[in-house]
Amino acid sequence: MTTTATNDVHGHEAPSASATGAAGLIAEILEPITGSPLPVRLTAWDGSSAGPEDAPRVRISSTDALRRLLWHPGELGAAQAYVTGELDVEGDLGEALDHVWNVVRERGLSAVRPGPRLIARLARAARQLDALGLDPQPPATQARVRGRLHSPGRDRQAISHHYDLSNDFYALILDPNMAYSCGYWPSREPGYTVEDAQRDKLDLVCRKVGLRPGMRMLDIGCGWGSLSIHAAANYGVTVVGVTISAEQKRFADDRIARLGLQDKVEIRLQDYREIPDGPFDAVTSLEMGEHVGQRNYPRYARALHDNVRPGGRVLIQQMSRRGKHPGGGPFIESFIAPDMHMRPVGETIAMLEAPGLELRDVHALREHYEWTVNAWLETFEDRWDEAVAMVGEEMARVWRLYLVGGARTFRDGRMGVDQLLLVRPGDRGESGFPDVRPQWSGRLGEDSSND
Repeated sequence: MTTTATNDVHGHEAPSASATGAAGLIAEILEPITGSPLPVRLTAWDGSSAGPEDAPRVRISSTDALRRLLWHPGELGAAQAYVTGELDVEGDLGEALDHVWNVVRERGLSAVRPGPRLIARLARAARQLDALGLDPQPPATQARVRGRLHSPGRDRQAISHHYDLSNDFYALILDPNMAYSCGYWPSREPGYTVEDAQRDKLDLVCRKVGLRPGMRMLDIGCGWGSLSIHAAANYGVTVVGVTISAEQKRFADDRIARLGLQDKVEIRLQDYREIPDGPFDAVTSLEMGEHVGQRNYPRYARALHDNVRPGGRVLIQQMSRRGKHPGGGPFIESFIAPDMHMRPVGETIAMLEAPGLELRDVHALREHYEWTVNAWLETFEDRWDEAVAMVGEEMARVWRLYLVGGARTFRDGRMGVDQLLLVRPGDRGESGFPDVRPQWSGRLGEDSSND
């Protein structure tokens, strides 16, 4: 079947797709939405093709992919089809995504809202392809969490979905310290690695909160213990780290025992709302605040305030996002981090200051996250076969899409990440900060007397 010219969503005449078979009919479905020509070269399950020869190549191997797109138009349906392998991209996935996003921007497609006539036309074409039917079952890798939003039980499910995947899998991708947050890259020299960037990030945090021997630190959302262990081993402090991931605690406990730090670091399977033994001399929380939710964030801010002594410092590292999809978008919310909530950094600062914390420093690290994620992606692709053997191809495809898309999200400024340094003022409002801005970016072992 050869498609005919149609009016696109903007009311302009769309050129003929000039293609036959299933691919030609799919082009007829898509061109009123994407404009003409298609932004990709499409190959269907019957071997037919449509779209420009020089565009990124996309293969649809099943009508289930179309059903997913009809039931879940946009990002979620496409992600479901991709992770199941019903839709695939030949060549570099990142380059293909860049091309499609460029087309979306150039053609102003982000605001497209198909009307009743177009929806009816899509349904007719889908019927010809035998693509009408019930919504296919969600992929096995899609999150399934139950209960009241951000109740302790539901939070444990959401965290477990992502972080309890497999310690061995995360060890495959991350640096040896298992630091799973944005690194700090003071050097872009070829020999400078993600392990270096994570070490320098951990040291930067310790300097900012002013750690000294004998101090007691609380690490909320401690992950696999990278910061807790680094602080105890290098700054002579005792640390309590809390996580609600059983797998993370198990890994951290094993590493603490291997390093002989049992008297310095305690990792607890504990919610941030349940910490009984504050206040501490310093509190840190790296990329944990995104998971507590909008309604619970004031409670989280209060926990930070109440768990640090007057004059003590609090450091938050947290992602920010403007506009719609505060959870990161349909793919992230459904496959990676259910119930996550991000907001512009200014709104977060206001919520942190509400219980009485005082902001002292904001350090934007957006570009550093692109470099960090790209380093993880390079390792992941190098060890693709090991990853597939460990977690299965569907989960590996979830992670490929997550890392490729995540790096571009930070590169293009759709998300940011910041270190926010705050203090709980003393009774007379004293902050304990020096008059001159401290030099926090030195290396471990260098003089940091200005801190």
